[in-house]
Amino acid sequence: MKIHDLITDSESLAQLIERMSVHGYVVVDTEFMRENTYWPILCLVQIATEDEAAAIDPLADGIDLTPLLDLLVNNDEVLKVFHAGGQDLEIFHNLTGKVPVPLFDTQIAAMALGYGEQVGYANLVQAVLGHQLDKGARFTDWSRRPLDKRQLDYAIADVTHLAEIFPMLLDKLKETGRGDWLDEEMARLADPSSFAFEPEDAWKRMRLPSRKPDVLGRLKALAAWREREARGKDMPRGRIVKDDTLGELANHPPKKQEDLVRIRGLSKGWKDNDIGGRLMEALKSAEPLSDADMPPKPPRRPGLTKDASLVSDLLKLLLKIRAKESGVAPRLIARAQELELLAAGERENLHILSGWRFEEFGSDALDLVEGRLAFATENGKLKMTRTGS
Repeated sequence: MKIHDLITDSESLAQLIERMSVHGYVVVDTEFMRENTYWPILCLVQIATEDEAAAIDPLADGIDLTPLLDLLVNNDEVLKVFHAGGQDLEIFHNLTGKVPVPLFDTQIAAMALGYGEQVGYANLVQAVLGHQLDKGARFTDWSRRPLDKRQLDYAIADVTHLAEIFPMLLDKLKETGRGDWLDEEMARLADPSSFAFEPEDAWKRMRLPSRKPDVLGRLKALAAWREREARGKDMPRGRIVKDDTLGELANHPPKKQEDLVRIRGLSKGWKDNDIGGRLMEALKSAEPLSDADMPPKPPRRPGLTKDASLVSDLLKLLLKIRAKESGVAPRLIARAQELELLAAGERENLHILSGWRFEEFGSDALDLVEGRLAFATENGKLKMTRTGS
């Protein structure tokens, strides 16, 4: 594979993307900084095909990223391959308003192939290629220029190794017939609503301090106010006000601005500064949520009887057995809450009772709950037996 020097000019970038656009897939990774900002600062983009790889400097003076962005979000003929790409997708969505598609995430694929729960990139490289990666440059300042050779070598390795791993994972998915299993997960990952939301919806991403309409109305107003402040100042939300403090303000709203000094997490300056004034205006504008706007109740966690609790434990054991037999990460098949619901008698809207999950696990789980499957031991070893009922 040919490794290019750092690309810092528009002409070289356009030529690179033109060559890469004829391939069936590209592997993509990013390096960014967001510790002190609301919006992540894109510092480096690494991209590779089976033939060549390059790192692109988005901070280079005058560079035009349009060809790269067009390839990622407008070219439906080229598959975009990421590993644990959620934050990378967020960055490209911020730049374009779109999510790179079609999309393939090797972390999700690795779960379907038995490499473990949310396997990290270095562990996947070790497991598939037997290479030990140098992680020394991982936490460097990617915004500082010039980037040194160690940083660039570290960054480019993220795509050169993945360009080698991806076809191997794809072949295994085809061999095992598990490619279709990933469709639901990839669609969820590529959902633009994960990255774009209005400030008025910011409260929905928080842990709710109450289910009272008046409290939630204040939380909605406060979260929207904070979101606008953070975006306008390009600061992390927590640097404006932390979630716990917003919850306290929603539960126990101060009557006047001077009372803000009594709120844990706010300094004395809030009693008479401009941002404190805007916070109070947000509180004054808050209205109780209507019935239509109230959030749905969280999924019911059944109050299991002692017997149902034992059945739930047996389902978890069955999940471990079936996951080990099929070589699939248990978490990709089922979550503990679904097992509890099944043990409590629920049969509707459970992922494990439809599609590939039903074939791999749900059918046996249902048989276990309904008495058609049982655990037994033979010569000290655990086995499953059909009861015939």
